Amino acid sequence: MMPQHTLNQLHQLRLDGMARALEEQWTLPASHSLSFDERLGLLLDRELAWRDNQRLVRLRKKAKLKYANACLEDLDRRPGRALDERLIASLASGDWIRQQHNLLLTGPTGAGKTWLACALGNQACRQGYSTLYLRTPRLLEQLRIAHGDGSFGRTLQQLAKVDVLVLDDWALAPLEEGARHDLLEVIDDRAGNRSTILTSQLPLEHWHGWINDPTLADAILDRLVHNAYRLTMKGESLRRKKAEEQAAS
Repeated sequence: MMPQHTLNQLHQLRLDGMARALEEQWTLPASHSLSFDERLGLLLDRELAWRDNQRLVRLRKKAKLKYANACLEDLDRRPGRALDERLIASLASGDWIRQQHNLLLTGPTGAGKTWLACALGNQACRQGYSTLYLRTPRLLEQLRIAHGDGSFGRTLQQLAKVDVLVLDDWALAPLEEGARHDLLEVIDDRAGNRSTILTSQLPLEHWHGWINDPTLADAILDRLVHNAYRLTMKGESLRRKKAEEQAAS
């Protein structure tokens, strides 16, 4: 029987994956015939796999994705959606994150913009990148409150450190003057350093008018657009289609 003291020591060293693997080795007679190096190699492999899994769990929890289980493997690729498969494959590789590029997802309501953004957020977590999902109106409200309680600078620092920031519902509601300046602060901190995903019902050519301040609009859009991938999603509302399918079943 395996000494409990050994397991306790492994747990104290935070080698939980190795501890579990060692317990399994003691219960499997076949493993006893392996050499020391072979058994040690298996223990180390399990520890690495354990740590990778725990890191993924932490990243996904912190990401707060609206669709936590969205993944690219489940992407609806029906022809009517006119998805750029080469672009999707490129985004899946994560090169755009390593190169600090942005992604602009536009299209009508229900087209699946938020779901795809969350799927890409999950993909980023799988690749070890920190991710955070926020609805743009909620972000602006948080920043407004941060001005009042003195946490604005700290909030900006936290946002600047996120590898992939997903801003959903961009250009959904009119901007107040203070919100325009706050958006510039967030985008400027991230430009050339981190990646941002925006989803919007409003076509890109109307974003300048939405910001409604020529100087700030030029500054914000220059930082967002010049190194961004663009994907316009088409097709009927997926939410409506799902509701119709459920009603028919």
